[in-house]
Amino acid sequence: MDQIFQTIGSAVGSIFDNPVIQLGFQLIAVYWVVLWVAAAYWAFRDMQGRSDNAIAPYLAAAFVIAFTPILFPLAVFTYRIIRPQEKIGEVYERNLAEEAMLAEIEAIPHCPQCDRRVDAAWIICPTCRTRLNRVCPNCTRLVGLDWSLCAWCGREFERHDAIAAASAAPVVSLPTREALPAGDLETLGGRLRGSVRGASRASDTLAER
Repeated sequence: MDQIFQTIGSAVGSIFDNPVIQLGFQLIAVYWVVLWVAAAYWAFRDMQGRSDNAIAPYLAAAFVIAFTPILFPLAVFTYRIIRPQEKIGEVYERNLAEEAMLAEIEAIPHCPQCDRRVDAAWIICPTCRTRLNRVCPNCTRLVGLDWSLCAWCGREFERHDAIAAASAAPVVSLPTREALPAGDLETLGGRLRGSVRGASRASDTLAER
């Protein structure tokens, strides 16, 4: 029995002592170390594309290096779980798509009062009856309410500030006369009657002469 084990051990030893086999094991070890370093570099580059933090790529590479060439596959597996799910370019494209969608929504005409969808050619909102546009009296084309002149024919409109100033102008009240007492009013009436009678007598005297 011992001779059998000795024979097997010598056969295995002769295999490992073979220079070709030893060279093969050395190449495998070098290839494994290269994979370890490549995994650390991959983690570094991958984190650069997923985070704006300048330290995060170095931490990811150091995390893979710290697991040694024996356990670095476990480090790569763990890194793929804890890394950010989206790259910076993907986040940027998604933000651009959202902004483009919002711009398209804002480009659709809406009523400023009830926020309902309206048509650009409407003059009045059919929901809340808010005035949306007006017609140019010269070329009969639709113009905005805040336009100071028609962009089609050049007709100038009445300024909104002039209208606002006119509407906000103070109302001037005329002074009121104070009422006279009853006694003063009768005295004034008697004087007026006397002056009228005197004037009529003078005119009669002149007529007789």
